[in-house]
Amino acid sequence: MKDGVNGVALGVFIFFFLAVTVMGFLAARWRKAENEATLDEWGLGGRSFGTWVTWFLLGGDLYTAYTFVAVPAAIYAAGAAGFFAVPYTILVYPLIFTFLPRLWSVSHKHGYVTTSDFVRGRFGSKGLSLAVAVTGILATMPYIALQLVGIQAVLDVMGVGGGENTNWFVKDLPLLIAFAVLAAYTYSSGLRAPALIAFVKDGLIYLVIAVAIIYIPIKLGGFDDIFASAQDKFTKAGAGGLAPAAAGQWGYATLALGSALALFMYPHSITATLSSRSREVIRRNTTILPLYSLMLGLLALLGFMAIAAGVKVDNGQLAIPQLFENMFPDWFAGVAFAAIGIGALVPAAIMSIAAANLFTRNIYKDFLKPDATPAQETKVSKLVSLLVKVGALAFVLTMDKTVAINFQLLGGIWILQTMPALVGGLFTRWFHRWALLAGWAVGMIYGTAAAYGVASPTQKHFGGSSKEIPGLGEIGYIGLTAFVLNVVVTVVLTFVLNAVKAPAGIDETSPGDYTADAGDPGVKEKLPPATAGAPGGH
Repeated sequence: MKDGVNGVALGVFIFFFLAVTVMGFLAARWRKAENEATLDEWGLGGRSFGTWVTWFLLGGDLYTAYTFVAVPAAIYAAGAAGFFAVPYTILVYPLIFTFLPRLWSVSHKHGYVTTSDFVRGRFGSKGLSLAVAVTGILATMPYIALQLVGIQAVLDVMGVGGGENTNWFVKDLPLLIAFAVLAAYTYSSGLRAPALIAFVKDGLIYLVIAVAIIYIPIKLGGFDDIFASAQDKFTKAGAGGLAPAAAGQWGYATLALGSALALFMYPHSITATLSSRSREVIRRNTTILPLYSLMLGLLALLGFMAIAAGVKVDNGQLAIPQLFENMFPDWFAGVAFAAIGIGALVPAAIMSIAAANLFTRNIYKDFLKPDATPAQETKVSKLVSLLVKVGALAFVLTMDKTVAINFQLLGGIWILQTMPALVGGLFTRWFHRWALLAGWAVGMIYGTAAAYGVASPTQKHFGGSSKEIPGLGEIGYIGLTAFVLNVVVTVVLTFVLNAVKAPAGIDETSPGDYTADAGDPGVKEKLPPATAGAPGGH
């Protein structure tokens, strides 16, 4: 690690940071609506984004600073086992091709802003809707915190803020400034801000990876030497080499599958999806989004390069920023750090908006103020988006970073338990609302309890997301095991509840709603949120 502040890299970083800050505030004027005081406009960008804007927004949403830092850090620490992120992003796109267009159509028809809006309308259950909303908010909070961890990692490597003995205010001041800027332009411009900034963020990331995958191997003697260095490290460590041992293959496969199922259950994924202007935009995006998986595969190789370059860090999250610091000229290291930093701002903005929308529509409006006007909803959502960011910032500043990572892993286990209600509801009304709620509860309780019992060398509880699968004796992803239990309970109780003719709730949707497109007869454009979700609101 270089001593002191890397002034050149910091200067380049500040240039790009200021550029996207200006873009964030100017985004309020981009495609400006006649009435901005609705969640459709502030929280979904007016549901007006086309194919390329949606592609960059979804890419900026899903491929975050944490992805940039954590995926190669996993390779750096665990070898090829860290590549699970590549197959899971390949698995996810055929999956979402089957259900995202249906979700877009029914949401557009009824003015749904969140997944909980759909669940409430489909099953006539505010309780089930509340469960989905609370799960979404809980799963999103640590995800936002990890974006701030990504910014902090870059600042640490650049030498900004001083050492561990520096006054806490001075040390954390750069992060506080970044947070304040993020909060301000998100409050002002809503989803339009990250949508516009995503173009810069993804352009920088593609540039940095293209340069890194060519330039760094040349400096290190080629990929043969890189892989040989990594093989030597893991052999000496007793791991047997790069590939995971046979005992770890179940864990690898179940983590990849479970992560694929969970990815588009996150509220920020759905928020970016519902902002598009037509059903066809979603279908096109599911076919071109795999381009990001190619980028992710190349990005993961940076973990092996860090090993070959002799990068030594106590915190694995610093491995890739330190690799850039060591290998790139200072000016291009600044570009790479800007890519990571901006890669944190875009998803953090979308995540805070998504969490705020869930609170506003499915807690505030459903339970606290049913007669809230669209303007009141928008005001509450703006305020909550600020509170969500404050909570994430407090989490980062007061807790150990590994805690944030473990809570994010726990968030993946939790969010997967909303899949039966959301995806199941898009294809069938057979599941009973009470059975879905019971299945969700079983999955949440089992997943949380199992994760609590996992220890690691540094933590007694929540030390990982894999544990022995009951009945199989193999180590697997806890989230997938909890999901299977969830589905079994849901199916069994649905048979029972249907047999005793338990009240099923009113379904406000109709079969044609799931294939409707913008401009179809009977589809109201930009339905005011005040009417969305109410019986007869379509």
